[in-house]
Amino acid sequence: MESIIGKLRNLDAYPKINEDFYSRTLSGGIITIASSIVMLLLFISELRLYLHAVTETKLVVDTSRGETLRINFDITFPALPCSILSLDAMDISGEQHLDVKHDIIKKRIDSHGNVIEARQDGIGAPKIEKPLQRHGGRLEHNETYCGSCYGAEMSDEDCCNSCEEVREAYRKKGWALSNPDMIDQCKREGFLQKIKDEEGEGCNIYGFLEVNKVAGNFHFAPGKSFQQSNVHVHDLQAFQKDSFNISHKINRLAFGEYFPGVVNPLDGVHWTQETPSGMYQYFIKVVPTVYTDVGGHTIQSNQFSVTEHFRGAEVGFLQSLPGVFFVYDLSPIKVTFTEEHLSFLHFLTNVCAIVGGVFTVSGILDSFIYHGQRAIKKKMEIGKFS
Repeated sequence: MESIIGKLRNLDAYPKINEDFYSRTLSGGIITIASSIVMLLLFISELRLYLHAVTETKLVVDTSRGETLRINFDITFPALPCSILSLDAMDISGEQHLDVKHDIIKKRIDSHGNVIEARQDGIGAPKIEKPLQRHGGRLEHNETYCGSCYGAEMSDEDCCNSCEEVREAYRKKGWALSNPDMIDQCKREGFLQKIKDEEGEGCNIYGFLEVNKVAGNFHFAPGKSFQQSNVHVHDLQAFQKDSFNISHKINRLAFGEYFPGVVNPLDGVHWTQETPSGMYQYFIKVVPTVYTDVGGHTIQSNQFSVTEHFRGAEVGFLQSLPGVFFVYDLSPIKVTFTEEHLSFLHFLTNVCAIVGGVFTVSGILDSFIYHGQRAIKKKMEIGKFS
């Protein structure tokens, strides 16, 4: 038994030294205090990392199909009235959403940015005061109103009872409404007068779009849009203006839900138009993103990068439709963020590394100072130190 104990004693990697042989120095005490402070600070830092979740990032191929993309926006046009501002969206699959009005709110603002009125869409409502019937006569008290579409009817039963309905019928036909005062509905509703009344006003438009998850664009531009010879154009003749100021401020633009750490590069961006007219384009690369928090809750969202370009009116009419265009494309790579806590064994390993590393380094430093002092002291004693 004693031989076994003796063999175990011989394996002791930490031999003990009698206290009579200890030599305590001032430098050793200072190094001990400094190393203890360093150990404590590093331990606190490691403890904070252990208590807080860390985010792991991975890149994978996006294999999702048949999904939709939600675009949240809040944009202010300080010099473009709400009555002439429209929103269109289209994608490479051929799907088009022209003059979008659902889930959209427009706020009329004055030159100082104060809100005048908030409304869903449209320019006023029809006034039924003996309006012109489709057959040519005036509405009598015992008749049902059915206004003319001025040649844009799809069938004999179609009626256009407001200026907005006439404009919509013209849009579907691909026609431009050159003189609204020639249209009885627009004349009664004061279409041009309302536009003149809003001269000098701006518009804050906000809401969201649900589009297919394919490349496409959405844009804010004056006038109703329609297809003419397979070309997307806007009816600007009705407003009787030569140029439009498309200066704008993007208060918010996001592709999908918010998640911690997301940065939307266009939030707060402001651009002022200096030329008479033109087209401002944002080319956006959308990166699908999945964020999973510590509790396992998953958020399907997107990040994006962007470049900008302004095209002046001198390039040509078809290429310089006044408006703000957001042209987006999707990346085939998906980014996943996963929040997770460090394991306790990982934390324990790091703490041991901190204690051992600081202890070893401080021991080397103390030994260097101690032996250096002794060498200098010996040279001074024999008179060789100069």
